[in-house]
Amino acid sequence: MMNLSNLIIPGKTIGIIGGGQLGRMMTLAAKKMGYVVGVLDPERNCPTAQVADWHITAKYNDVEALRELALRSDVVTYEFENVDVDAITKIEHLVHLPQGSELLSITQDRLLEKAYLEENNINIAPYATIIELQDIADSIDSIGFPCVLKTIRGGYDGKGQIVLYGEEDISKCELLLKTGICVLEAWIPFERECSVMVARNEAGEISVMPVAENLHRNNILHETIVPARIDEEITEEVQLVATRIAEKLNLVGVLGIEMFLTSSGSLYVNELAPRPHNSGHYSIEACSFSQFDLHIRGICGWPLPEVKLLSKAVMVNILGEQIEESVFQILLKPDWHFHYYGKDMPKLGRKMGHITILTENIERTLETIENTGIWE
Repeated sequence: MMNLSNLIIPGKTIGIIGGGQLGRMMTLAAKKMGYVVGVLDPERNCPTAQVADWHITAKYNDVEALRELALRSDVVTYEFENVDVDAITKIEHLVHLPQGSELLSITQDRLLEKAYLEENNINIAPYATIIELQDIADSIDSIGFPCVLKTIRGGYDGKGQIVLYGEEDISKCELLLKTGICVLEAWIPFERECSVMVARNEAGEISVMPVAENLHRNNILHETIVPARIDEEITEEVQLVATRIAEKLNLVGVLGIEMFLTSSGSLYVNELAPRPHNSGHYSIEACSFSQFDLHIRGICGWPLPEVKLLSKAVMVNILGEQIEESVFQILLKPDWHFHYYGKDMPKLGRKMGHITILTENIERTLETIENTGIWE
């Protein structure tokens, strides 16, 4: 049951911890809805600060800076999961933090996340806790080759992980293990990699977005195709799993869920992201409500809508090495939706923007993207 006393009305202030592109797009959604937005980020000209009303330049674990953010805000959210949980708990009594610190602590730790999913009967790949090299050798009988060793904290876009194809690869893991405890996961021979964004508010209302299909290159998301090219019953199962996870986690705001689909139709949850997700960017143009609209609605106590897919779409990421050539496409592709994040340094493999293409023919659009020669 929605309650007016829980509604954070337009004109109030949303504080965002983290100033990257997700915070930028959150801010644009919040501003459209009439909110004042402040951001805390150590980078002076970060993407979010360029569109927010005010900016506290400080590290994410700076408790005094977080206190200032809390005292200047009516609600606080975070745009990425590597925020210091201990620092967050120190401001929970000062400001409404609807996502809470528990979700953050679970999704920050791969072992905790896997244990939580297992406990709630969510299908995941077989895994083992790895502290030293011998643990890998001891676990291979149950995990098998190929498998993936990952750090339990941090790591994204393929960082902090090693794929093992045989016993000769075990010695290559020594350096990664020096960073701390790791998790060894069985390699799932997937046919499709899917993701879905799910939103929930404090009243328990849930919105599940269309299921997306993801294509990666060098462990970095390359393209997202919506709707995913999967059977209707698989789509329904993905959305059912998303709903169950949102309920079990008492989610508030948006959660991104990545899954593997095998040729036999089995689904495995790979990873959770406690905020909007790269593979949900298509929703800005292709849906009746974007993932960022849902996130702001969720944390501000608004009712959540049923999200409709208005058009099939393909989203393609623009990395640092692709930015110059992508700009030239502005002159050639009047129907493409270009998003640039305002980042200062176009580094190799760094996400600098994305393009969303609304389409009636997915295959033809994928071909058109390939024919530009940018994404080779």
